[in-house]
Order: sequence, then C-alpha cells, then structure tokens
Amino acid sequence: MNWLDICALEEINALGSRVIKGPRGDIAIFRTGDDQVFALDDRCPHKGGPLSQGLIYGKRVACPLHNWQIDLESGEAQAPDIGCAHRHQARVEAGRVQLILRDAG
Repeated sequence: MNWLDICALEEINALGSRVIKGPRGDIAIFRTGDDQVFALDDRCPHKGGPLSQGLIYGKRVACPLHNWQIDLESGEAQAPDIGCAHRHQARVEAGRVQLILRDAG
C-alpha cells in the first residue's frame, strides 16, 4: 500500500477538516486539537450528512444533521446509535498529511 500525500498539516485548522475526492466519493480529513489526523468517508451512517461540517471534540465528530457522535478512530457511531462511517488510514509524516485510500465495501 502506498501513502498518498494530501497537504501540510497546517493547511487543516485544529479541530477542523478538509474534504478530498476519493475513488468512491468525498473523504473528510479531521485534525484534532492535539494534531492527530483521521479520515472517514464524508457521510454519516445515519442519513448521509456531511461529517466534514460537524463539530470535532476529542476524537469524535458530531454530525451536523442529527448530532450523531462518530468516533474518529473507528468510524463507529456512539451508543445508543448504531452504524459505521468507512475509515481510511491517515498519518502525519514530516508535517505532511498522508492517506491510504481503500475502496469502501
């Protein structure tokens, strides 16, 4: 698997996100307050809301449509909700955000 260089970490605001086009749709890249990065399909498992527009706190994002809480590490909705957003491997290497893009499914 090859890591794809996306952008400099500083191009994503702390507690912010950036959207890129993936092979199967939009991918949201999230930056936490402590500079960790996570990548999920930009689609809430509930009603398809844009997770990139949600509020980030800790290692979770709140969907802007119905406030579902999605874990950034696993993509899993938090109880009592059930569902999962497809996750992509993400890292910061030498100040650059990198992803491994996998097909959903």
